[in-house]
Amino acid sequence: FEALNETFENRGRRSAEQVEVLRALWTRPVVDFRGAFHRISHAGLNPMPIQRPIPIWFGVGSRDHAVPPEAALRRIARLADGWSPNLTPDAPGQAIVARVHGYAREAGRDPARLPLEGRIRLAGQGPDGWAKQVDGWKALGATSVIAEPRGAGLSFPDGHLDVLRRFKETVKEAS
Repeated sequence: FEALNETFENRGRRSAEQVEVLRALWTRPVVDFRGAFHRISHAGLNPMPIQRPIPIWFGVGSRDHAVPPEAALRRIARLADGWSPNLTPDAPGQAIVARVHGYAREAGRDPARLPLEGRIRLAGQGPDGWAKQVDGWKALGATSVIAEPRGAGLSFPDGHLDVLRRFKETVKEAS
């Protein structure tokens, strides 16, 4: 943030405005925009993206902060085309997903049209744990999962590729 001359504290408001700017640039040939953080005067992209609009997915949460701020959850519900939370598919995770769905309804959006991508850390558990996590994410309505081999002390790239292959086989067998 410092290198970009930006502050960490306003990142949420700034990112909400950036979503508005990106969607305008990706869908209109000429954009005039004046916001709190960005100004665009009669500019556009050429060539325009083939896919319009380009879906914008939000990540939320961190290993250090398991419960994301309510403002971030509201922003996801209001603006995101999909989201990938850094949580586990347990009761607290289910409560967070339910809050996002509630906020989406408040914003006039159908929660079923807000895809959820689960995150599974492969470190510290084996195939049984992975299968349980996949089932948990399915129960929460996830449309896909990310398998993260980081933190498992694996060699790169061979160890990572090996554990990802084992994860793929586990998921295939569980399906």
